[in-house]
Amino acid sequence: MLQENNINLSIIIPVFNEELYLKKIFLDIETYFNKKNVEVIVVNDGSNDQSRNILEELKKNTYKFNYKLINLNKNLGKGKAVREGARISIGKYLLLQDADLELDIKDSKEMYDIINNDKNIKCVFGSRYLSGKLKMQNYFFNVFVGKFNTFIFNILFGQSLSDVHCGLKIFHREVYNNINLSLNDFGLEIDIAAQIIKNNYYIYEVGVSYFSRTIKEGKKITWMDGVKSYYYLFKLRFLDNSASTSISIVVSSIYMAYVGSYFSIGLGNTLFIIIFFLIGMIIGLHTKILSTLLIFLFIYIGSLLGKGQGKALSVLIFFLIGIIIINKIRKMINKKNTKFVSLF
Repeated sequence: MLQENNINLSIIIPVFNEELYLKKIFLDIETYFNKKNVEVIVVNDGSNDQSRNILEELKKNTYKFNYKLINLNKNLGKGKAVREGARISIGKYLLLQDADLELDIKDSKEMYDIINNDKNIKCVFGSRYLSGKLKMQNYFFNVFVGKFNTFIFNILFGQSLSDVHCGLKIFHREVYNNINLSLNDFGLEIDIAAQIIKNNYYIYEVGVSYFSRTIKEGKKITWMDGVKSYYYLFKLRFLDNSASTSISIVVSSIYMAYVGSYFSIGLGNTLFIIIFFLIGMIIGLHTKILSTLLIFLFIYIGSLLGKGQGKALSVLIFFLIGIIIINKIRKMINKKNTKFVSLF
């Protein structure tokens, strides 16, 4: 007879060269999470300082929570370490906690209480930019990039998050089982948020304290991680989609570039083509292949009716008419729940 799982919370902590902070974080975990229904999974991601020895030594202590340690032979990245920890986790909820003490375990407990006491909430993200908590920021550029990346993420995914990069997150087991994380480095944060939204889960945010480390104190994220984040945003939004959505993106980008070609001349014309091409990519994300082809048909009809400078206006009007009509058709099809839903 299988033993009933009584673990309610799995705390996953990726560690890479954090010898100065490990004993303190375990003291904090004992303060707020020392219960039998909690497991703490530490993934030593190929540390080359004393982290591994300290983590092995901590296993000798007596805790009420279940302590699991995974030692990776080489550094594979935060994303990979989290996936390794999640692979052996059994808790109803998964809490991601950094080991560097930039984020307070007290806030982790607050987030756990929120999600554990409200069955309608499946996912809570910490936010370093919401008010009401103690903050210490060292790098203006890091703050600027974090907020700018979140702004772009919100545009691409239709959200209103304040801090997509915060490492403190908790979500229900059901959420994790329905997402497919693939990024190995600090792109993990964007990967998690994108996958959760694509699977139609709501993300709630809670303000958390933040005590920024300096590079001398062990801060590891660099400007290169900021650059890579833009590729990850593009990849997760425009490349990692179903075949139907990918085709829709390509077709709508082409026909919107065609629309842009009717505006202005010379360099201005090229700029309009690029802008409308990008708009087409966004449209393609929210339409299926039949919808996007019908919109293009309206645009083509508009191009036949207008003359001279009036052609641009005619194309734009018929484009808007096409959008309105398609939206009405989609609502009607969704209400009837017919087999055409997947095509519109």
